[in-house]
Amino acid sequence: MSSHDVYAKLKELGIELPLAGVPAAAYVMSVQSGNMVYLSGHLAKRDGKVWGGKLGDTLSTEEGQAAARAAAIDLFATLHAQIGDLNRVTRIVKVMSLVNSTPDFVEQHLVTNGASDLIAQVFGENGKHARSAFGVAQIPLGACVEIEMTVEIAA
Repeated sequence: MSSHDVYAKLKELGIELPLAGVPAAAYVMSVQSGNMVYLSGHLAKRDGKVWGGKLGDTLSTEEGQAAARAAAIDLFATLHAQIGDLNRVTRIVKVMSLVNSTPDFVEQHLVTNGASDLIAQVFGENGKHARSAFGVAQIPLGACVEIEMTVEIAA
């Protein structure tokens, strides 16, 4: 075990991992190929339901950050279900964020920080990742944020 215990950090932050989600269409939630794990896009949820809304219209940047943070927690749950031990993560490689936003909203990067900041807190140095954040016209089920993640793990 590394000196940075992911589960201890989650507990310190008051985060309890939910059960891993199930696909909403014809795909799987995660795929492992060698030491790489590819996590499908996870919709932001609040109180177990899709967190709907549009940034720049019905939601503020701060609300979007909270939604992105919630999506990250669900990503952790899926990753835990796939690999069995989050302490096996050697690097969060890439995060891609889709933000349901109006054409004039330009703070997708700040919304996505809700996930990125939590990932860095939970995984420490191993959580520093490359990232893309896009504004999109709509996300499935009207969700405000969808995030996917690519992770490298120890064998």
